Amino acid sequence: MLGEHADLRLVFVGQREVIEPYLRDAGAVAARARVQDARQLVSMDEPPADALRKKKDSSMRVAINLVKSGEADACVSAGNTGALMATARFVLKTLPGIDRPAIMVPVPTMHGRTYMLDLGANADCTPEHLFQFAVMGAVVATGIENIEHPRIALLNIGEEEIKGNETVKQAAALLSASQLNYVGFIEADRIPEQRADVVVCDGFTGNVALKSMEGTARLVRHFLRQEFRSGPYGMLAGLVARPVLRSLANRLDPRRYNGASLVGLDGIVIKSHGGADEVAFRQAIHTAMLEVDKQVPDQIRRLLQEQAS
Repeated sequence: MLGEHADLRLVFVGQREVIEPYLRDAGAVAARARVQDARQLVSMDEPPADALRKKKDSSMRVAINLVKSGEADACVSAGNTGALMATARFVLKTLPGIDRPAIMVPVPTMHGRTYMLDLGANADCTPEHLFQFAVMGAVVATGIENIEHPRIALLNIGEEEIKGNETVKQAAALLSASQLNYVGFIEADRIPEQRADVVVCDGFTGNVALKSMEGTARLVRHFLRQEFRSGPYGMLAGLVARPVLRSLANRLDPRRYNGASLVGLDGIVIKSHGGADEVAFRQAIHTAMLEVDKQVPDQIRRLLQEQAS
C-alpha cells in the first residue's frame, strides 16, 4: 500500500524485534514506515477494564496515544473491539456534544452501500444518543460517499409512525425537528434496497441485524454450492455460471467492507476484523485515509454546532 500512495506514512506498533525483520524485506518503501515499540498485548478475550487499567504499554494503547499526540492521524487495529473502544474513549475522549461513540460500517446494497450505526458499542441508548448517531452517520455519508443530503432512517419493527418503542419514537421526533434529511422508519429487510444512506439503531439491534445479514449471505453461498454439486447437470450449470458467480462473490466479498469506524471520538480510530487478510486490512487503512482526508471528527463537530444553533 505504501507503493500506491506516495503521501502515506505507516507506524507499526508492537514488539520491535518481531516487526523490524519484515520491514527489512519491504524495499525502498520501508523508508516511509517506522516501528513504535510496545511491550504488552491485549488478548481478544481480555475484559476492556483490565486492558485499560493494566495494559498501558500495549500496542493498542500506544497506537491511540500517537493519535492523541498528533504523531499519527489515525489508528487502525484488528484487536479486541471492547478494549479498543474503551481505550480510545479514555485517551481521545468524545467530541463536544457526543455522549457515546458508535461503531459504524458500510453494508452492501442493491445500488451501492448504506452506513449502519451503532453496531455493538451501545446496547442501550436514549433518543438523544440515536440523534447523535444520525449526525455522525450523515457526516460520514457526506464526506466519504459525496452525498449532499444523505437520507437518514431509524431501524424499527415497522414503517408506520405508531410502531416501535418509546425510545425510537422520541428519536424520530428529534430527527423530524432537525435539519437532517430524515426519511422515517425502515425495517431490516428494506436495508438492501438502499432506501436510506444511513440507518440508525442501538448497538444491540444493529449487531443482531448485521450478523443476520452475514449469516444469510453464507446460507445462500452454501445452498448454491450444494446445487452446483448435486449432479452432472448442476456441475455443468455451475461451470457455465462461473464468471457470474465470481463477479457476485467479488461484490459481496466482506473484505471490501472491512474497517468499522469508531465515530464520535476526538480522533480517528478504525477497527479491522480480527481475521482480516492483506486485502481486508488494506481496506481498513483506506477507510482511515478517507476519514483523515475528509476530516471527519471536525465535520461532526461542525454539524453538531449547526444543529444546536
